[in-house]
Amino acid sequence: MIRRTLAALLLTGVLAACGEEERAAPPPPPAELTSEAIGHYCGMTVAEHTGPRGQAWVAGIDQPYWFSSVRDAIAFTMLPEEPDAIAAIWVSDMAKAEDWDNPRVWVEARQAHFVIDSDRAASMGQKEAIPFSDPVAASDFAQRHGGRVVSFDQIPRNYILGGDEASAATHGSGMH
Repeated sequence: MIRRTLAALLLTGVLAACGEEERAAPPPPPAELTSEAIGHYCGMTVAEHTGPRGQAWVAGIDQPYWFSSVRDAIAFTMLPEEPDAIAAIWVSDMAKAEDWDNPRVWVEARQAHFVIDSDRAASMGQKEAIPFSDPVAASDFAQRHGGRVVSFDQIPRNYILGGDEASAATHGSGMH
């Protein structure tokens, strides 16, 4: 009886340690944007688009899903038909980007500060959620271009997916 109890405790400890190891794994780093990157929703070459872009890494898949806008990358986290096991969501870091048209610096979306409702649009003219690693840079941008600064979890679902303003809800409750 004592042997079984000790074996069960040992097995429980090993399994718990495995679970902690999985959770502690760092997210995959951002991939370099190349001419081979094709937008998940638009089917176009992402590098040909201007402004902020995104990439999402899904557990078990060795290449990111690419997006020609940050808004599309965030929509990917909200739509029930998309994969659940999102390991990382990298978006252009406009606080560090030297060029609006061709940003090549990334910030993990869940750590970013976003300017929404500004006068700057995504490359195809739709509303954009503009990401910044630095909250001061986000505030400065909002002062120059309008809009407001929000965290990833505060971005209204209807801002990303459209819909009735009266039924606005943050996507934090619907995120995978």
